[in-house]
Amino acid sequence: MEKRPLVCSVTVMLSGPSDAINEIEVPETTPSPLPEDRSLLIVDDDGPFLNRLGRAMESRGFEVKLAQSVAEGIQEIRARAPAFAVVDMRLEDGNGLDILTELQNHNPEARAIILTGYGNIATAVTAVKLGAVDYLAKPADADDVMKALFSSPDEKANPPENPMSPDRVRWEHIQRVYELCDRNVSETARKLNMHRRTLQRILAKRAPR
Repeated sequence: MEKRPLVCSVTVMLSGPSDAINEIEVPETTPSPLPEDRSLLIVDDDGPFLNRLGRAMESRGFEVKLAQSVAEGIQEIRARAPAFAVVDMRLEDGNGLDILTELQNHNPEARAIILTGYGNIATAVTAVKLGAVDYLAKPADADDVMKALFSSPDEKANPPENPMSPDRVRWEHIQRVYELCDRNVSETARKLNMHRRTLQRILAKRAPR
């Protein structure tokens, strides 16, 4: 009797205007073993993205909880601290780093990543200090998230394709001092010998290319 390969349903995130998620069938491969506790908290204030990523991670075997704010994320953690978390850096009611702090207090063994469209070195360092295992810039799909959540601590990132511009280096330095001052604008301005209003304008802008 002819043997036919097993097939399984896999969720694939396709880039495009609609960011549609399609179901296709591919030959089954041996998946990476998931831990017994597969609880995953995803926090992002972009509703469509949050729901798409949640469905994609559920299809990969996770028990997913969704939140759209710092307050909701902290509430979910206090109800049941998850084993995994994917947290947006900038949320409407605050900073995703506050969620990492809460998660670290309730479950120091949790593996979390920060996901943001405003990536910079300073916040990446802060996120790692608060227990994050990686730092991904949007757009990131479920495969990127899976790889980051299960990455080895010894795994080295690939070198950047495009080095930072001088303007970006200056912006990174300001952000680093800002984080070291616990995001205190007045203290950061004093450290940098910069007018407070000038610093506020810089912090409000997106990172230069």
